[in-house]
Amino acid sequence: MDDPDADLHTDADEHADPPDFDALTDPTDLVRGGRTRDDFFDAVLGLDEPATVEEVAELAGHGPDAAREYLDWFERMGMVERMSERPATYQLNREYLVWRRVQRAKRDHDAEELVAMLDAEAERDEAFAAQFDCDHPDQVRVHAHANTAGTSVEAAWRDLSAWHTTRRRIEILERALADETGSTSGRRRGVA
Repeated sequence: MDDPDADLHTDADEHADPPDFDALTDPTDLVRGGRTRDDFFDAVLGLDEPATVEEVAELAGHGPDAAREYLDWFERMGMVERMSERPATYQLNREYLVWRRVQRAKRDHDAEELVAMLDAEAERDEAFAAQFDCDHPDQVRVHAHANTAGTSVEAAWRDLSAWHTTRRRIEILERALADETGSTSGRRRGVA
C-alpha cells in the first residue's frame, strides 16, 4: 500500500487542540427530511391557511423554485388548491386527505371488515353521545361538561377529541363502503 500524499499528512501541532465540535453543522440538520419531496409534503400538511410559495419554501427548508415545482405537482394531484395568482398562494385540500384515507381503507379491508369497523365506531359514537348528553361533538362546551361530570378539563377535552375522531372514522368508513349509486352496503349509519 502506498503512503498518502504529503498534503494529507498532519503534524503534531494540528492534533494539539481538540476540534471545535460546536462549530460543526448539527448532524440532524444534515439529514433532516431525507428527501425534498417529503420536506414539502410535511410543509403542506402543516398549512392551516393559504401560504405563498416563499412561505412554503421556508417551512420546507428549500428554495422557492423547488417550492413552485412541488406545489404545481401537488396541485395536479389535488393535494393543494391555488388560491390566488399574484402572489401565488396555496391551501391544503383537506378533502384530498379524506379521499386518500378512503382509498386506503378500501385497499386494506374487505367489505365485511369495513362493516364491522363501522359498527364498532357507531357504537363508540353512541357512547360518546350518551356521555356528553348531546347529539354532536360541536354542541359540547368542554369546561361546562368537565364541571358537570366532575372531571378535569383535560380529560373532557381528550374524550371530546376522541369523539371527533370517531365521527371522522365513520365518514371514511361509510365512503369506503359506498357503491356507485351512493348507498352503503345496507349499513348506513348517517352521522350528522
